[in-house]
Amino acid sequence: MITISAFEWVPDFARGQVRDLRVRWALEEAGLSYRTRLLNQGDQDKAEYRALQPFGQVPIFEENGFVLFETGAIVLHLGERSESLLPKEPQARARAAQWLIAALNSIEPSIMNVALIDLFYANEEWAKLRRPGAVEFMQKRLKGLSNALGDKLYLDGDRFTAGDLMMSSVLRILPQYAREHANLSSYLERCTVRPAFQRALAAQLGDFKQEAA
Repeated sequence: MITISAFEWVPDFARGQVRDLRVRWALEEAGLSYRTRLLNQGDQDKAEYRALQPFGQVPIFEENGFVLFETGAIVLHLGERSESLLPKEPQARARAAQWLIAALNSIEPSIMNVALIDLFYANEEWAKLRRPGAVEFMQKRLKGLSNALGDKLYLDGDRFTAGDLMMSSVLRILPQYAREHANLSSYLERCTVRPAFQRALAAQLGDFKQEAA
């Protein structure tokens, strides 16, 4: 049985955003069953957990003694088992991986710069000075993404892949900026109305609700 780690509690603003959601979504797309290993506050800093995830983050993926961390690596690993995430055709497969990596390397850092300022440092003077430049850079990256998507349904055409899963997960961090581009807005909606995403989101929120009860 596949096990993924997740937090039993996070603040309200983080619910539906914690990165185990990305792996849950990939598992749902692939039709693979899993269970969750819920962490209490502080469990992520224990030596036992740090031996599996050196940075104390979630999720980790465990299956029959095999352990993997980093959502990009986990989703690509799951893609090896499911054409719903990675096509068989070698070039299409490479393009799906390309977009997954672009989501994590080219888009997410710029979005997170703005998100961190707004969530944690909004009243700091340095943040007030830094924010306009951070927003401008993020908007340039999103414009580049919008141009690349064009009028396609998904990043590589008509077919949803792991690249779309990761890209739409990243866009959800600050969706109001993606929605400044009509095609990114409809793209984000198209990805997140997928039944697999809805099941994954319900499962994450359900774990929080269960632990709070």
